[in-house]
Amino acid sequence: MGIDIDHRNKRKVVRKEPKSKDVYLRLLVKLYRFLVRRTKAPFNRVVLKRLYMSRTNRPPLSLSRLVRQMKRPDRTEKIAVVVGTVTNDARQHKVPKLKICALRFTERARARIIEAGGEIMTFDQLAMKAPKGQNTILLQGPRNSREAVKHFGPAPGVPHSHTKPYVRAKGRKFERARGKRKSKGFRV
Repeated sequence: MGIDIDHRNKRKVVRKEPKSKDVYLRLLVKLYRFLVRRTKAPFNRVVLKRLYMSRTNRPPLSLSRLVRQMKRPDRTEKIAVVVGTVTNDARQHKVPKLKICALRFTERARARIIEAGGEIMTFDQLAMKAPKGQNTILLQGPRNSREAVKHFGPAPGVPHSHTKPYVRAKGRKFERARGKRKSKGFRV
């Protein structure tokens, strides 16, 4: 008689490499694998883990958010490190002098940072400058700002739910009746 082993929860979804076939990303992974092995610095381990991540888990970081984070007095001389894209923000009028390392920059964001006398780095340049991540600040974009996330949660229409419904349009004829207004039964 054999042993009844439960195989239902055995699968661990942990990435050991990126799904992307991008050669440049894979070269960075090779470099940071080496740094993790040889330096034992937690910074390198975190960067490597983020290089493996999917696009939804590497959200873009806007220039305004980056400026706000780097404005703090203890961060003025540090290098901002973003494992993702840095995007421009038209609402940010003045861009201070910043040192930033990121996977990619949008054209306008790159131009504005350089215009302000800032410095832009790639991850291989960062590895030469700060192999243990010394004098750096690791930043991330907001993960829950995707449009899709607004639809997650308790069903729309349930009391106290702020979940966005999947509706064709926002017109008079669409989801405007019971539970939505006082005149039609009740209002949530």
